Amino acid sequence: MSERLQPGDVAPAFTLPDADGTEVSLSDHKGRKVIVYFYPAALTPGCTKQACDFTDNLELLAGAGYEVIGISPDKPEKLAKFRDKESLKVTLLADPDKQVLESYGAFGEKKNYGKTYMGVIRSTIVVDEEGKVEHALYNVRATGHVAKIIKDLGI
Repeated sequence: MSERLQPGDVAPAFTLPDADGTEVSLSDHKGRKVIVYFYPAALTPGCTKQACDFTDNLELLAGAGYEVIGISPDKPEKLAKFRDKESLKVTLLADPDKQVLESYGAFGEKKNYGKTYMGVIRSTIVVDEEGKVEHALYNVRATGHVAKIIKDLGI
């Protein structure tokens, strides 16, 4: 299982395709704060709620200097369907190989109804302008999480 990030760590670099297949890198956002959130699957109830929450609060977050990137193991085609169906405004990136998920400590052992399996750990990492981890939140809930982030960031 990969190590969880801690505040002060350098955020692992990544380049992944977005819903349209365009490559997006963390380094594209240097000098700006970025909220990178990891979710299990597009078009599922919890992940839809979370993505809609981020979209609904995007103006507020952007006004405070934050950009939002959502990463899941879905393929770009599924992300495009998700974005279009839910009118999402956040950047959605595809990580089907789970390399970025693992480098951020957002993929590992999970337990559900007594069963242990490998999967995406719903997580949010706030990266500062220098590319360092400002906040690292793991095992977050889909519902109410965005409100908590806004509160934690003092927005």
